[in-house]
Amino acid sequence: MNAVPQRGANATPGTRLASLQQWVDEVAALTRPDRVVWCDGSDAEADTLQEAMMADGTLLPLNQDTHPGCVLHRSHPDDVARVEHLTFVCHERREDSGPNNHWMAPAEAHAKIDALFEGCMEGRTLYVVPYCMGPIDSPLARCGVEITDSPYVVANMRLMTRMGAAALARIEREGDEGKPLVRGLHSTGELDPDRRFIMHFPEELVIKSYGSGYGGNALLGKKCHALRIASHQARQEGWLAEHMLIVGIENPQGEVHYVAAAFPSACGKTNLAMLIPPESYREQGWKVWTVGDDICWMHPGEDGRLWAINPEAGFFGVAPGTSEKSNPNALHTIGRDTIFTNVATTDDGQPWWEGLDKRVPAKDWQGRDFDPARGPAAHPNSRFTVSAKQCPTFSAHAEDPQGVPISAIVFGGRRSNLVPLVFEARDWAHGVLVGAAMGSETTAAATGAVGVMRRDPMAMKPFCGYGFADYFAHWLSFDRPGAKLPKVFHVNWFRKDADGRFMWPGFGDNLRVLEWIIGRVSGEAAATESRIGHLPTFEAIRRDGLDIEDGTMRELLRVDEPGWQAEAVEVAAYLDELGVPAESPLRASLGAMA
Repeated sequence: MNAVPQRGANATPGTRLASLQQWVDEVAALTRPDRVVWCDGSDAEADTLQEAMMADGTLLPLNQDTHPGCVLHRSHPDDVARVEHLTFVCHERREDSGPNNHWMAPAEAHAKIDALFEGCMEGRTLYVVPYCMGPIDSPLARCGVEITDSPYVVANMRLMTRMGAAALARIEREGDEGKPLVRGLHSTGELDPDRRFIMHFPEELVIKSYGSGYGGNALLGKKCHALRIASHQARQEGWLAEHMLIVGIENPQGEVHYVAAAFPSACGKTNLAMLIPPESYREQGWKVWTVGDDICWMHPGEDGRLWAINPEAGFFGVAPGTSEKSNPNALHTIGRDTIFTNVATTDDGQPWWEGLDKRVPAKDWQGRDFDPARGPAAHPNSRFTVSAKQCPTFSAHAEDPQGVPISAIVFGGRRSNLVPLVFEARDWAHGVLVGAAMGSETTAAATGAVGVMRRDPMAMKPFCGYGFADYFAHWLSFDRPGAKLPKVFHVNWFRKDADGRFMWPGFGDNLRVLEWIIGRVSGEAAATESRIGHLPTFEAIRRDGLDIEDGTMRELLRVDEPGWQAEAVEVAAYLDELGVPAESPLRASLGAMA
């Protein structure tokens, strides 16, 4: 059956950009869809798509009285998370992908996945999704086009990116100027785990994903483009594409400092991005502004500072654990016009997940009557997709074309011992080492084992589009004359005492640590020297209203000398594994820590 091209409801099909039209035509010839639809991002288009998905069961209605505009999607049980072992980064030279990525020769990879795409869209619609990562008029933004046969992906991309006619206009304009375009091809295929690959071709700016409908594998603007491909682009063009939140901290004087922070999973990333200050801080006039909760693109500005944008337009957040206590702003954000994926439901059709409240759900994430013997009601990786503009703390500057200036970069992980509550790197090279060495202890819910320490440099281990040794060298290259680089810090909210209890309250009280960090940026906060960097003096972090004894605070800020010597040995071995050369400044910084 010949594909019938369409665009929006009644608009002209296709694009005037010949190279893009040619690619779409080639993909249609390969995949053989019944229809080709060019998405325009309009409300009418979104409504039509949703109606069709409601009719065929792809989306299910939720309680419209309590959650207006909200819908539920249930994935295939074998398609609920990223598949790192099937994710490849296909540079021409294997060494360019590094030991941190799975590699396949590009020619072999194209042949293997194109064979799966052959005829895969017969009986389906091919959607052409033009999108912009970043504010539509920002010079820091980059564009892409995703071709998909999943209307669920289209609906999610509409929330997560600037998708549609405005993006296509920019793509056509930049195409006239010869600027590159990221091209992504996706099909859900048969949702067969044995016929599933996510392939990245950085030199070609191409992504091919087959056999999965899960967001991290199917929303190609997200991890695939905004991190794996963009990190390669950033290295070529002289900027940074990072797995970081961006949050603005406003003090009582009305000054706003923007912080970029990288954390592995289960370390409170979204909670920090939407932090609510403690009551005493709110009374003094402290405010927190959310720019982004997951990805940060940083470019050197003419003033020597790093300026950052959030390339995403929405949140693709983990639902379990989100509650009125942990993140009331997130809970408010997802109260309307949200796509929920793999959550449970109550008897009156409200979304539910573990950690939300004490209600007992009626249906689990697979639509079965809830039975605790079968495990959690909501899948541990169940998600919500929602526009960032619905967040109560969404920053008025999140859409600024020039981005926001970054005052501090924060790394963090889940460490029950050894790592203090907070410390500051001595200089930029030491800060890069701190990020390179960061790690986190796994949790039973995620891995079946508690306390297994895994290194995750800059929280980029699953997402860096080239080898880590080159990635660290790229970071180091920003320390040049005229640069006014952010100060670098490391935090650890997860220290435990001898009885296994958390020593720091976390959540909103983390602002107390951020206050010290900002004080260090402005040269006002006190610190002491140690082998691992600058630590707060005992009185430097405010504890008014906190029930933390002096002994506990001293322990939170203590440097375990023998423990850090052992840590230095482990880090040195890890740098060896990653191929970091002996002459790297990271080695000298490590020597100062040992």
